[in-house]
Amino acid sequence: MTKQLMVGNVLVGGGAPVSIQSMCNTKTDDVEATVDQILVLEDAGCEIIRVAIPDQAAAESVDKLKERIRIPLVADIHFNYKYALACAERGVDAIRINPGNIGGEERVKAVADLCRRKSIPIRIGVNGGSLEKELRAKYGGVTAEALVESAMGHVHLLNKFDFDDICISVKCSDVPLTMAAYCLLSERTDYPLHLGVTEAGTPSMGLVKSAMGIGGLLCMGIGDTIRVTLTADPVEEIYAAKKILKAAGLRKQGVNLIACPTCGRTRIDLIPMAEEVERRLADCEKNITVAVMGCAVNGPGEAAAADIGIAGGKGEGLLFRKGEILYKMPQERLVDALIEEIEKL
Repeated sequence: MTKQLMVGNVLVGGGAPVSIQSMCNTKTDDVEATVDQILVLEDAGCEIIRVAIPDQAAAESVDKLKERIRIPLVADIHFNYKYALACAERGVDAIRINPGNIGGEERVKAVADLCRRKSIPIRIGVNGGSLEKELRAKYGGVTAEALVESAMGHVHLLNKFDFDDICISVKCSDVPLTMAAYCLLSERTDYPLHLGVTEAGTPSMGLVKSAMGIGGLLCMGIGDTIRVTLTADPVEEIYAAKKILKAAGLRKQGVNLIACPTCGRTRIDLIPMAEEVERRLADCEKNITVAVMGCAVNGPGEAAAADIGIAGGKGEGLLFRKGEILYKMPQERLVDALIEEIEKL
C-alpha cells in the first residue's frame, strides 16, 4: 500500500478511493473564466483541479480562485521556482513541479522548505517529452528505466531537504511504455502515484489509450489518482475517468449499462435506443445494472444478472428483471417503461 497524503481535503494514496483530476484550459489570471470552468468540472465529478502558472499574474490569482471553488487546487509550475513560492504563500493545495527544471538545489530547497511548513504536497511530474538529455543518452532514448530513474532522482533531491509529502507521475504518450514505467516505479517506491497517458489525443482515440493505460494499471492495483488527458473540453476528461474507474470496478455509484452489439437476430433499432437510455440515465446515481438487448429470445437470459432491462422483438419488446420477464409491450414504449421501472427501484 502506498503512503497517504492530503491534497486539500482529498486523501490520496494509502487505500483512499482513486481520485479524479483535470486541468483548466483557461488563462489562470482570467479569474472569472477559470472559476466558471472549475465549477462546471466540480459538478461533473472532478475532485482535484490543476491550473497552469506560466507567469506572476497567474501565481497571484491562486488565492482568488481558492475563495470561490470547493475542490483542491494544484499549481502547475515549470522553470520559475518563484511562481511555486508565490502559489504556496497564497494557499494552493499542491504543487506540480519537475525539480530538475526549476534551477539549482538552493531553489529546490526553498520550495521544499516552504511547502513543508505549509503542509503542501508536491507532485513530481516526469514526462517522456522532457526527459533529461543525460538519461536519454544513458538508456538510448525514452525507456521505462529512464523515466523511473528521473523520478527517483527528483525524489532523492526533495528528500535531501527533508521533504517527503510526495506524489509521482511518469507519463508519456506511448501506452505500453507508460504502463511499464508505472509498474517499475511501483516496485521501487511506496509514494502515491498519479496515473495518466499524456497527449492521448481526441476523445475517439484518447479514451481508448487512457482506458488501456490507466485502466490496465488500476486493474493491477497500481495508481492513487488519475487524469485522463483529452484534446477536448476538460469535462470530457471527467466523464472518461468515471467510466474507466467504473470499468475497473473501483466506483460503484451510478448505472452500469450493458447492451448487446446487435446481430442478425435484432429486430429493433437498438443503437439509438441504447444511446437514449444512456442519456436519460446519465444523472442516475442508483447502483444498478441496466440492460438493453436486441433479441427477445436470448436477451433476458444473456442479461440475467441485470437488475432491470429491456429486449426487443419483432413489433414488440420485453421488460425483464434478473432474467425474469415482467411483461410485453409495443417497441415504442420500451424505453419509457424501463425508466419508469428504474424510478421505482
